[in-house]
Amino acid sequence: MAEPAPVLVFDSGIGGITVAREIRRLMPGLPLVYAADDAGFPYGAWQAEALTRHCTDVVVRLAGELRPSAVVIACNTASTLVLPPLRAALDIPVVGTVPAIKPAAERTRSGLVSVLATPGTVTRDYTFDLIRRFAPEVAITLVGACQLAGLAEEALLHGHLDPAVLAAEIAPCFVEKNGRRTDVVVLACTHFPLLAPRMAQIAPWPVDWLDPAPAIARRLRDVLLASGAATGEEGAGAPARALATTGRDLSAVLELLSAETLAISGAEAASSV
Repeated sequence: MAEPAPVLVFDSGIGGITVAREIRRLMPGLPLVYAADDAGFPYGAWQAEALTRHCTDVVVRLAGELRPSAVVIACNTASTLVLPPLRAALDIPVVGTVPAIKPAAERTRSGLVSVLATPGTVTRDYTFDLIRRFAPEVAITLVGACQLAGLAEEALLHGHLDPAVLAAEIAPCFVEKNGRRTDVVVLACTHFPLLAPRMAQIAPWPVDWLDPAPAIARRLRDVLLASGAATGEEGAGAPARALATTGRDLSAVLELLSAETLAISGAEAASSV
């Protein structure tokens, strides 16, 4: 029996491992290829037109080489731009990652929600449209964190994390207004759930941290079923590989796919928060 085609999980770096782990948990028999575009990392500072062109070119090339059954863009910044051109260029499903603004609006009790993202994501029309559609009555604070994605990569791969820098990056998320406080923080970058346990430790008060990874995995399962592709839900131990656009060794990333938890500088980061 022929092995089913893999799913390509694409991100600017290793943050998308949070998504890949959820896919592996939900569909353990589904082969995966994790592609880290570390040559382009970080995406948050790219100009929109250049990033759209770059990501489209890289993903189309990888899809041509790997022949996946679907592509998952495990990056909020890229997803706000590249989904339409990729869907036009490819004849397979393309699943994106969008800020979890709708579930945040449904969950908040205080009416104060913060969206923690890269500088690129918080300036995109896509993000503003989600707010208009799903959270018109909610006070949304958009926080463009310049250093968090890099902090997450450094912490996961090398165990280095500066608590002062982390605290400064997340501080704008915590808003007090008319006796109310922010009670939900949307993690609108797939790198950020890696740091969620540490962020919870240093936060001035408890909040719900919304991780998009479980919803992305469920969406992928649904589109695979709709397209007639194998989902691997009943299997186990499907092959996985990882590649980087710089050619660097990502064997450590592969090990994280099956690790019980993601250890971050003295804290453990589950892929769902």
